[in-house]
Amino acid sequence: MLYYFIQRVPSTLRPAISQSLLRPKYSTRMSSTVTQTVETTHQPDVSYRSLALTPSEDTPDIRQKYRPFILDNNATEDWVNNLDLTTAADMAEQNLRTTNERLKVLVLYGSLRKRSYSRLVALEASRILFRLGCDVRVFDPEGLPMKNESDIAHPKVQELRELSVWSDGHVWVSPEQHGNLTAVFKNQIDWIPLSTGSVRPTQGRTLAIAQVCGGSQSFNAVNSLRILGRWMRMFTIPNQSSIPKAYTQFPDEGQPGDQRLMPSGNRDRLVDCMEEFVKYTILMRPHIGLFGDRFSEREERKIKEAKLLAAKSS
Repeated sequence: MLYYFIQRVPSTLRPAISQSLLRPKYSTRMSSTVTQTVETTHQPDVSYRSLALTPSEDTPDIRQKYRPFILDNNATEDWVNNLDLTTAADMAEQNLRTTNERLKVLVLYGSLRKRSYSRLVALEASRILFRLGCDVRVFDPEGLPMKNESDIAHPKVQELRELSVWSDGHVWVSPEQHGNLTAVFKNQIDWIPLSTGSVRPTQGRTLAIAQVCGGSQSFNAVNSLRILGRWMRMFTIPNQSSIPKAYTQFPDEGQPGDQRLMPSGNRDRLVDCMEEFVKYTILMRPHIGLFGDRFSEREERKIKEAKLLAAKSS
């Protein structure tokens, strides 16, 4: 098992992880909890390596529909390009080389306002993921009908469901309103079923969560997002982002860079979440089928197959 685990880790991380597993370094805290420390190696040349999508992966149609986060040609500077994301970039590059598949990420936000801060944060998160070579698609909730049984065939409903099936992971960003999620955000989740026949649009996928606050920092929305993720059978990363007084985290509307997060610990935390999300998704994506293999469902299939066989025999 130890050998198998090490072999699944990117080669540049194996020496550090192997040494740590075979010769563990332990730190004991006041609570007598013993934790194991894994050391990673940082390589500056990897930190700023481009993992840009090819033209065939970033067609004009897809870019126009799902990538509003891409900066125009007039942009002279992008703080995302200056981030030191050594380990995640190295893992992403090796994963792409090994599988020939990029991580596919669906991003959802929860407001229809023209200057929606949840949307702005979602776009910033998308830029970080795009920088790490992910195929990122942002769903626009405008025009999505309220959940009901008569609109299942609605184009926006089908679009959302198809994007979830397509994805390897989700990023959810919701405002907090009256101490919880907005209706705009929850409506999107309500339209995604746990299963459609044999297809499971969310099961086994990774999830990163964030919220924006109009006032002081709160965690009600991210707590609700975490519950939703668990209910949708997703693996929610341990980290999360809650941005207080979101209107103070961006330049005033009309000012240069008014859609970009200003430097702060809140911005750094968002970077942490996206970096962690990429690492978890790379490690877990190959095992989605394994995680979804459940005893109860196997037994249910046996019963159905037995009934079909009996019906054919009669």
